Amino acid sequence: MAQVTVRENESLESALKRFKRSCARDGVMSELRKREHYEKPSVKRKKLPERRQESFKS
Repeated sequence: MAQVTVRENESLESALKRFKRSCARDGVMSELRKREHYEKPSVKRKKLPERRQESFKS
């Protein structure tokens, strides 16, 4: 879990900005979205070709 300590004479907004940046760098939100709903292994295998095509397009 990302942890940020508020520095002396630092505004709460800048500490929150550092926290959000730290979470984005660690991939916390993407991991949360991925684990939000359980996906059976068979469904993951079916979606694999679709994900491969998407990665080639971008």
